[in-house]
Amino acid sequence: MTGDETTAHYFKAKQSLPEFYMYRFIFKRLGLLIPTLLGVITLVFFMLALSPGEPARVILGERANKEAVEKMNAELGLDKPMHVQYVIYLKKVVQLDFGKSIKTGQSVIDEIKARFPATIELAIFSMILASVLGIFVGVISATKRYSFWDYASMFGALFGVSMPVFWLGLVLIIIFSVNLNLLPTGGRMDIRYYFTPITNFYVLDGIIHIFKTGDPKVLGSALTHLILPAVTLGTIPLAIIARITRSSMLEVLKQDYIKTARATGMSEKKVIFKYALRNALLPVITVIGLQFGMLLAGAILTETIFAWPGIGKWLYHAIESRDFPAVQGGIIVISTCFVVINLFVDLLYSVINPRIRTE
Repeated sequence: MTGDETTAHYFKAKQSLPEFYMYRFIFKRLGLLIPTLLGVITLVFFMLALSPGEPARVILGERANKEAVEKMNAELGLDKPMHVQYVIYLKKVVQLDFGKSIKTGQSVIDEIKARFPATIELAIFSMILASVLGIFVGVISATKRYSFWDYASMFGALFGVSMPVFWLGLVLIIIFSVNLNLLPTGGRMDIRYYFTPITNFYVLDGIIHIFKTGDPKVLGSALTHLILPAVTLGTIPLAIIARITRSSMLEVLKQDYIKTARATGMSEKKVIFKYALRNALLPVITVIGLQFGMLLAGAILTETIFAWPGIGKWLYHAIESRDFPAVQGGIIVISTCFVVINLFVDLLYSVINPRIRTE
């Protein structure tokens, strides 16, 4: 092999290393995904299986005799040993079969599909609001350290974290719906506007409706119904993101390359947004991903207060009526979303910061 061929081979091997580390990183994260989901499914099954109450009595009523209860338990497969029930349930979950709701008699997965878009839509808009405002407030606070804006924004962030979601939701309803009559108290759409949903994401359906009919009222109604729930659900993530952004920005602004950029006469705006913020966003992205996953689980109170027909409100009523198959299915779906979102954040983080691929 000649010297030129050796050099070419060396550089080719060197260029392939980042791809190798990236694929290794992806497979490592995917390898952790399966045992995590298995652990969640196992925990949910045994927690509900060992909890007080009998699904058969929920179906038949408290006055049902012993023979009827035993017959219903046999039909539901609850007369089998616990480990046998677990294996059967695990096989069904793999096939996305969560059984039928005790309360409605409908397939649990069908009920989840009908309500999942509402929860995702609310979580996305809440996260957009929290991310944009949180990063903006954090940057302002860091660049104007110890100023009035710094103290005011951090006080607001502390206040936002401290507020209970149910209290904030009720206060917003009283102010903007009852007293000022500016925004609706709940629901996803005004009953005056009839339309056929295509995606069940009402904002997207409203945009499609504009292209079809030229009528913006459906989109306007969907957006106005989103405002109060999105603000309520996004307040705590906003406060957390603002504090993390401020802390990360202050750390980055101390670095030598920032001082060098300023010494070269570069404008302060360019230093902040091109160099400082770009590097400060690494931990912020992780927090945004974690908060988005938590929004799905934390939407229960918000959806209940605003009568938002999502998984959270549905899961609350399932718990209230002791609908065990619905509770198990809802928790597993939310947990799966949380795990998948964390996986996506890890992959995104590895793209932004390639050094972690080699860890």
